[in-house]
Amino acid sequence: MGGLMSGCSSTPPLVSNVPAGDEPPPAPREFRAAWVSTVANIDWPSKPNLSADKQQAEAIAILDRAKALNLNAIVLQVRPSADAIYPSKLEPWSEYLTGLQGQAPQPWYDPLKFWVTQAHARGLELHAWFNPYRARHNGARSPAAPNHITRTNPAAVKTYGKYQWMDPGEEAAVKQTLDVVLDVVRRYDIDGVHIDDYFYPYPIEAPTATGAEGAALEGRTAKAELDFPDEPAWQRYLAGGGRLDRASWRRQNVNRLIEAMYEGIHREKSWVRFGISPFGLGRPDRRPRGIVGFSQYDKLYADAETWLQNGWLDYFSPQLYWGIRQPGQAYDVLLDYWLTQNPKGRHVWPGLFTSRIGAPTKEYPPQEILDQIDHTRSRPSANGHVHFSMAPLMENRKGISDQLRAVSYPGPALVPATPWLGNEGPCAPSVAAVRKGPSVYLKLAAGKANAMYAIWSRFGNQWRFAVAPASRVDWAVPDDAKLGAADAVVVSAVDRLGNESPRIEAWRKA
Repeated sequence: MGGLMSGCSSTPPLVSNVPAGDEPPPAPREFRAAWVSTVANIDWPSKPNLSADKQQAEAIAILDRAKALNLNAIVLQVRPSADAIYPSKLEPWSEYLTGLQGQAPQPWYDPLKFWVTQAHARGLELHAWFNPYRARHNGARSPAAPNHITRTNPAAVKTYGKYQWMDPGEEAAVKQTLDVVLDVVRRYDIDGVHIDDYFYPYPIEAPTATGAEGAALEGRTAKAELDFPDEPAWQRYLAGGGRLDRASWRRQNVNRLIEAMYEGIHREKSWVRFGISPFGLGRPDRRPRGIVGFSQYDKLYADAETWLQNGWLDYFSPQLYWGIRQPGQAYDVLLDYWLTQNPKGRHVWPGLFTSRIGAPTKEYPPQEILDQIDHTRSRPSANGHVHFSMAPLMENRKGISDQLRAVSYPGPALVPATPWLGNEGPCAPSVAAVRKGPSVYLKLAAGKANAMYAIWSRFGNQWRFAVAPASRVDWAVPDDAKLGAADAVVVSAVDRLGNESPRIEAWRKA
């Protein structure tokens, strides 16, 4: 039996046409993502000054690998150091594209638009990742472009060791970051905005001025720390009658950006989710027994607990870059801690240090990552995770990609819904089904607000699940080698926030 099953034109029907007892199970839901770093060419492009064709081929290889692994999102670094991997009137082209800051790819194209289009064509979300305050990386190799903030507004930037850093106490620096983020939200069809752990810089030792991120991960702190040189902004605050101590004032500066970013993003586009991936250890006075190490609350002035408490984000991806049995920083203890700090029920999708597989020091076996995924799944309120970064998945280090595909991701999953941003389901799709040769062929037509199709096929007593982007018109459900043709095929639509439409029975075996 087949035919045309049409959805609503304005509001979805209350019931679908799936017979009682034949309803498929709920769609699998899990955020499965990987960070794609552009800074220092960690993930993409593999080196500066590749041709546009080669950059695009590398991007497609990453997206194809993500799709093959049954991931459903990519978190792409679009602003590594107050620069851009897309054409911008606010900041210069990134040197990680061409080797020279301010120089566009050749031949010209828009990399971010390319990534968004190609990700969506594969049914993948694309989240734009911004570094909020870093102005110049210590490994920068080309001079600052004339329109870089270090040259257009040097008073908003401070030199800190080998870095240049936008000062969170300077209104001009905050405005720059907010303007850049909202410009991307307006101009690109992104699914999320993502910021990382760089607020005030990781402290460095005086006088050597070496970076301290590695020390922080190992639970050490820099000795004889160099204080961040924000004296002008601090003195203005005091002169204006400010009464906070300096550490609290710095945290307030960061908090104001987070709140303004959350409100500004949703004012522009209600469906774009805002995520933050802070350092994985909470403030010292709230930590579980036995958890020790670097305090982002006291050193980066990142009050992540307050962001969760106030609901200033849609998803929270703490960088839990330690093993399950790591003394002082155990993965599962830290995950449980962050879940207790989440009264508004925001998504908690922890960051996994997958790049530790095959690393020269402090190496992880692949099983550690598989176990961390299992531990996360055992907590009902943690429904996703993010791999740092895409490189080990592209290289299949020690077989990690093969193992993820076979063990952790045997089938696709939808991104969890975000009901606090909207919970009205989309219209059901229109589906025509016909049997032809060894397959059931579907003709798909998206209804209002459709972003994806969820497709179930029943073989015997087993339902199999698939996901397709709303841009797909044709879909084939091939016969099973042993069970023959599908007994039934059921289709629903899913919107940008993960809400599902009524389900339509598109096919039933005669």
